[in-house]
Amino acid sequence: MKSITLRLAEAALLGCLAAPCWAIDLAPAPGGRLMAERVTDPGSYAVPSGPWREETGVPAIRAEGRVLRQSWRVDSPDLTTLQILEPLRDKLEASGYEILFDCSSARCGGFDFRFGTEVIPAPEMYVDLTAFRFLSARGPGDSYVTLLVSRSNAAGYVQVIQTSPTTAAEGAPDGEMPAETPTPQQTPEAIPGGEIAARLEREGHVVLRDLSFESGSASLGETTVASLEELATFLTADPSRRVLLVGHTDAVGSLAANTELSRKRAAAAENYLRARGIPAGQLGAQGAGYLSPVASNLTPEGREENRRIEAILLPSE
Repeated sequence: MKSITLRLAEAALLGCLAAPCWAIDLAPAPGGRLMAERVTDPGSYAVPSGPWREETGVPAIRAEGRVLRQSWRVDSPDLTTLQILEPLRDKLEASGYEILFDCSSARCGGFDFRFGTEVIPAPEMYVDLTAFRFLSARGPGDSYVTLLVSRSNAAGYVQVIQTSPTTAAEGAPDGEMPAETPTPQQTPEAIPGGEIAARLEREGHVVLRDLSFESGSASLGETTVASLEELATFLTADPSRRVLLVGHTDAVGSLAANTELSRKRAAAAENYLRARGIPAGQLGAQGAGYLSPVASNLTPEGREENRRIEAILLPSE
């Protein structure tokens, strides 16, 4: 019969196969599939500690040391984001973690929270802007964990970011600085479509800055739009890539009218790309009205900046 010590050692070894030994194993079950993993040592991470607010953005605690970033896919059409998150929250609390912030989509700050915090780019991670959950927790020795859970029609997605304090040279030979272990990825220069494509691959979203609208108008005019041409090149080069075009307005007028106007602006950009031969399956168009400003609506310059189109990279399914 195996001794208790031996069984504990075997359990610890199995845990190290799923994650670095200093990290808690937060693989979602059942059926969690690791999509991306990266360890940075030393590294830093801004741990969200509250909801997005217009005055302050997303409040955060700066954690430094080892940083583990993972994204997981749960291939189940039935599990809700709460059902995926609950066992992970229970595991954190059982391991001595204190929950700092726990929210769902709108209570987190919605669109603005999603783009005010770190998210692994698609297709490894997917976030439905209207249906996601987030949790941050502080553990022993000022370690931190954040969980971001969302789902597409076919699968759930979980982003896990863990930090553990460490001295710069801990674990490195002769006091050398440990090197970052990056996830292999295509360099921006190799991505057809220029800077627009590079930003999409790197950050998951990009504002199409050369798309501007007169107040109350959804017309693109008759001119060639450079950002949409770059986007067309990107989508043509990789038919598995999908983007959602999100229209935005200033705050003049009612929410209902602005939501419809923003949808028409996104549809105008979608029609432009369709005319360039991009299939409907690679495109989507939605309107956010004036709910996600990037500048003050109290000035003409701010209102002009808020009248915009944003492209969001969606997972390939």
